[in-house]
Amino acid sequence: MVKFIMDNLKIYARQDIDRLIIRRDGETKLGEKVAVWSSWEELQGINAKYVLLGIPEDIGVRANAGVAGAASAWHPALTAFLNIQSNRFLDGKEIMVLGHFEIDEPGDSSIKGLRYKVAEIDELVYPVIEKIVAAGKIPIVIGGGHNNAYGMIKGASLACRGTIDVLNIDAHADLRELEGRHSGNGFSYALNENYLGNYLMYGLHQNYNNEAILSQIDNNPKLKAVFFEDILNGADYNRLIGELGPTAGLEIDLDCIHNVLSSAETPSGFAVNDIRKLILSKANKFSYLHICEGATRMLDGRVNRLTAKLIAYLVSDFVKAHRSWV
Repeated sequence: MVKFIMDNLKIYARQDIDRLIIRRDGETKLGEKVAVWSSWEELQGINAKYVLLGIPEDIGVRANAGVAGAASAWHPALTAFLNIQSNRFLDGKEIMVLGHFEIDEPGDSSIKGLRYKVAEIDELVYPVIEKIVAAGKIPIVIGGGHNNAYGMIKGASLACRGTIDVLNIDAHADLRELEGRHSGNGFSYALNENYLGNYLMYGLHQNYNNEAILSQIDNNPKLKAVFFEDILNGADYNRLIGELGPTAGLEIDLDCIHNVLSSAETPSGFAVNDIRKLILSKANKFSYLHICEGATRMLDGRVNRLTAKLIAYLVSDFVKAHRSWV
């Protein structure tokens, strides 16, 4: 199984990292300190605790009738991250950059064909996440569509030999029907297949979750949500955080942050510093981080290069905060 995955996973060598670093005299960048992969067998023994991985695809978004663009985030975000200063706050040696998945476009571009392809992507993603978690490492994954939450949850669940809890910071619950895989039902499939335990949602927008999803949340004790409208009235995330089990994932869909480029870009949402504060104060609660749905360039022509730097901030915040508790 691993050999099949290796055929579809671009593993980075040192030279792949080096060509992305902008060097200046008197400075050291994170990219000069990060580790690179040597073998799955040696993964457990490396000093780096955090494994960075990209899934640059938007097939799952298109399979959910969204606008393509999420595939554009990984490479600019990685470049921005590797060019952060290595200093007393974050050295870089804590991190290994594994690489990214290379995913071909499906021959059938219909909704049915796209959804079939998303199921194939699931089969690529979850075994890699399983190996990272089983080695005692913390995967940090930059997407890509939110369809990849399923592979994150399944891989972590299999490695931990039990269900895992997830906190999803998102405007959308992504609990759509089991109608073929796409970015809007990763959590539905993870629940249905018993990989997901408690599913906690923070920041859902009342305007963009249908009545069937709201009924699910009301009637399933595993599902708990705090709506953004309630947050505007003073609700916070502490109740949800308190309900997380010992193994939990953190999902951040960038469409929850106002004016961040994505298929579902919003004029009303969290400020960037709201999300940074949550990560910096609660990172120790989580055994993986998945950042998804952001883009630097959309198929419809919208462009925002700052998305890459935002992702670099969130990743560095997570490592700094999580490491301080390890």
